Amino acid sequence: MKSAIEEKVTEIVERAGRQEGIEPVEVRWIGAGKKRVLRVFIDKPSGITHADCEMISQYVGTVLDVEDVVPGGTYTLEVSSPGVDRKLTRPKDFERFVGHKIKLVLKVPKGASKYLEGSLAAFSDGVITLQPIRGETLQIPLAEVERANLKFEW
Repeated sequence: MKSAIEEKVTEIVERAGRQEGIEPVEVRWIGAGKKRVLRVFIDKPSGITHADCEMISQYVGTVLDVEDVVPGGTYTLEVSSPGVDRKLTRPKDFERFVGHKIKLVLKVPKGASKYLEGSLAAFSDGVITLQPIRGETLQIPLAEVERANLKFEW
């Protein structure tokens, strides 16, 4: 049931944000009982504003109530930006953030480590080209990546 709710909410967010260029990044359904939380992370190329979050929250909340998408009573709906260290999960995420610093956690270690950092030099045909701070450029198939995030430089 959890994934069905997440999929439905993703569809609702896509519908609500399409005109403004807002897209769902991630939908998480967590907790149990009266402490259930539906977390929705949204983004758009120019960045997310408080007004964007408010608009998506009102739209999604209304649709969820009218269509009775979330069974079982109370829950909290949270809508926010994915933050400066946002997850990269889809090919279009990698295409959008070429030139940015990223962190990767690999499913299986490459050399001595499964943790890599560097500049996302390119992404094509499901392959990440990573330029580490030191060393040679690496080609990493997206299928070998367990987790990827932007790396914010302070």
